[in-house]
Amino acid sequence: MGEPPRDVEHIMADIKRLAVEYYRRTGRPIGATGEIAEYEAARLLELDLEEARQAGYDATREMDGHFERIQIKGRYKANGRPWGRVGAIDTEKPFDLVLLVLMSGPYEVEEIWEASRAAVVERLDAPGSKSRNERRSLGVAQFISIASRVWPKSD
Repeated sequence: MGEPPRDVEHIMADIKRLAVEYYRRTGRPIGATGEIAEYEAARLLELDLEEARQAGYDATREMDGHFERIQIKGRYKANGRPWGRVGAIDTEKPFDLVLLVLMSGPYEVEEIWEASRAAVVERLDAPGSKSRNERRSLGVAQFISIASRVWPKSD
């Protein structure tokens, strides 16, 4: 007899465990952070994940009678290191908002932050930074400064 089928939650737990083990042994991330961030954002915020490689957005949700297209970014922090930069945000593609999922330890979600497309584009277009203007990337602190925390819920 074969093994019973495993659900995605158990598979994701294995991926997290292996990603942490790989990082401990090599000092390098394995490249699973984005997928883990998408899975956790969808699970915690009840989003509908889109097909892989959907241009511009990773998930959708219905809010006040209309659908929002959501780009999801993830950052993993190990060993007390700083958060670093949010991955490039492609403002040429369609999306309504960006979620930033911050994880640490065994890829446990610490916080999720949400910023509107308008706020993201305005910050990325602000003069003065090659990383912002050309690479379309923000530091985590910069992103948080234009965002609202959506998980855990504020009191």
